[in-house]
Amino acid sequence: MTTDTRRALVVRGGWDGHQPVTITDSFVPFLEERGFAVETSEDLAVYEDAERLAATDLIVQCWTMGTITREQSANLAAAVRAGTGLAGWHGGIVDCFHDHGYHLLTGGKFVMHPPGFLDHTYQLSPDHADHPIIAGLDDFAVHSEQYWVLTDPHNEVLAITTFPPGELHDRPAVMPAVWTRTWGAGRVFVSTIGHKPDDFDVPQVRTLTERGLLWASR
Repeated sequence: MTTDTRRALVVRGGWDGHQPVTITDSFVPFLEERGFAVETSEDLAVYEDAERLAATDLIVQCWTMGTITREQSANLAAAVRAGTGLAGWHGGIVDCFHDHGYHLLTGGKFVMHPPGFLDHTYQLSPDHADHPIIAGLDDFAVHSEQYWVLTDPHNEVLAITTFPPGELHDRPAVMPAVWTRTWGAGRVFVSTIGHKPDDFDVPQVRTLTERGLLWASR
């Protein structure tokens, strides 16, 4: 390992339905090929080690429906504010913790999804067509969960998905699906796509997620 090697920390766990180990393992070779030394933790107590977080260039979080302590949340936010990158997808980053500070950090919170898996499309933002995460990609379709989220107006939205009229709303609802944001000196990447491993078999999903990890890293 050289001094130029970047450090990535994969924090994974929570609800097994999102297959946190299987899906994060699928991204580890990609990160290693890009020069990252990758460590994994299956315990949120890792967020209590402020020194370790500060020395990490990228945190990839995949943890659904957990409980984060005030200290853990504050340490994570402080590390990102100082320059550590944070990235994740689906419930692993937006359906994690009932913690307002965490929601401010990530810029979004999961509310609901229609029952089961359904075919739906994602449209990339023409205003950000040259953004390195989505440059050269086309709109795409996925057969999976479609997330309804509450989001921060300061997010830079790179992709949207549209919900048709339904029993909860009488007109189409355009929903942010992929976004970036900054938090102090740190970068945050969030994608709401990725309930199951084969969601990442869609080339655009795999590519924008990989690019998002690199973009967020210090």
